[in-house]
Amino acid sequence: MDEERASRPEESIDNALAAARALLSRTPLFDGHNDLPWVIRVDRSARGDVFAYDLNRLHEGADTDIPRLREGMVGAQFWAAFQPTNAPHPARTAMEQIDLIRRIEEAHPEVFLPARQASDYAKARSQGKIASFVAVEGGVGLENSLSPLRIWHAAGVRLMTLCHNETLDWVDSATDAPRNGGLNAFGRAIIGELNRLGIVIDLSHTSHDAMRRVLDITESPVALSHSNAFSLCDHPRNTPDDVLRRLKANGGLVMATFVPGFVSQRLRDWLRRSRDSYGKAPLAADPKAQFSELEAKHGIAPKASLVDVADHIVRLVETAGVNHVGIGSDFFGGASPVGLESVGRFPHLFAELVRRGFSERDLEKLSSLNMLRVLRRVETIGKALRRTRPPAIGRLEDYPGA
Repeated sequence: MDEERASRPEESIDNALAAARALLSRTPLFDGHNDLPWVIRVDRSARGDVFAYDLNRLHEGADTDIPRLREGMVGAQFWAAFQPTNAPHPARTAMEQIDLIRRIEEAHPEVFLPARQASDYAKARSQGKIASFVAVEGGVGLENSLSPLRIWHAAGVRLMTLCHNETLDWVDSATDAPRNGGLNAFGRAIIGELNRLGIVIDLSHTSHDAMRRVLDITESPVALSHSNAFSLCDHPRNTPDDVLRRLKANGGLVMATFVPGFVSQRLRDWLRRSRDSYGKAPLAADPKAQFSELEAKHGIAPKASLVDVADHIVRLVETAGVNHVGIGSDFFGGASPVGLESVGRFPHLFAELVRRGFSERDLEKLSSLNMLRVLRRVETIGKALRRTRPPAIGRLEDYPGA
C-alpha cells in the first residue's frame, strides 16, 4: 500500500479522503460484523466486564473502541455474539455473549442506541449515536432445537451466522468436511423460522453448497456479512461467482471483509503451510501472538492491504451488482490489512473507492443503504409470515432425514 500511496499526488489523496469523510458524515457506515464482544470476554483483565475493559479509552493493542468508532464514522454496527463450536455449554455461551452486547449498550447510552429495526439507524444518527445491532455467530448455540431462535429474537438478535468453522448436525461449514449436502431437513426448518422471525440469514462461514441450498428456499434476502470474492482469493470462506450473481434475484448482499487470509491470495498460499486442508486456523485467545508464532516458523508473511480490499469490493460489485455489496470488517483483535488496522480507518477505504471512480450514490449504497434495504425487507416479510404461520417447533430428531 505504501508504494501505491507514494505513486499518487498528495493533493489527490487528501481530496479523496475529504470526500470520503463528507460522504460518511451524511451516510455513516453500517458495518456488518465485529467481534468486540468476544475480545472483551477473553481479555485477561476485563474477563467479560464491559466497564473494566473501558471502551472510552484507546486500546492500542486492539482495533475497536469508542474513540476510533467515532473516527471511523461508524453509524451502525452488528456486534457478533460468537460462541466456539466446541464450547462446553454453547447455549449458555451464546446467551452470555448476547448479554455482553446489551451490557455494552447499557454501559455507554450516550454512544450506543439499542437497535432492533432498520429505522433505528436514522434514529441513532439524529441523536449522534451509533446504532447497536445484535448478531449471533454460530448456530451451535441452538443445541439442535428451534425454540432458542425465538428467545434470541426476543433478546434483540436480528442476524444469525448459521455456523462457524465447523460443520453442525444440520449445516455444512466452509472450513470443515460436509455431512448434510449443504443443508438438511432440520436446517431447512431453521431457515423457515428465521424468515418468519425477521432475522437476517448470514451465509458467511457456510459451505458453497449450503449457500446454494439456502438461496433455493429462503423467502427473504440473505447476507454474507463478512466474505470476499472467491475469484480473487480462493479461501473457502469467500463467495463463489454463481452465488454472488444469485444475490440480485434474492435481494441480498455480500459485505467485504478485512481478514487478511480472505483478502490476499499470496497470504492465503503462505498460510496453507500451517492450516488444515480446509483453511481453518485453530481458535486462539491472542490471534496476533498466534500469527507471530507462525512467522517465527515460516518467515515473514505476505501482507494484505487496503488496496487489496478495494480490489475485492470492485470484483463484488462487478459480479453481484452495486446494490448488493456492503462492508463487513470482521475486526476481532487479530491481524488486519495494512491501512485498515482499526475501525478508525474506514474513511481511508472509502477514499480509495473515491479514487477508483465510485459515484457518491454508489458509495452511499456500500456504506449503509444496501444493508438497510435488506433489513427492511426481512422485517416486512417476517411480519407477514408471522400473521399466517405458527412458530416452528421441535428438535433435530423430529425432522426425518436430518
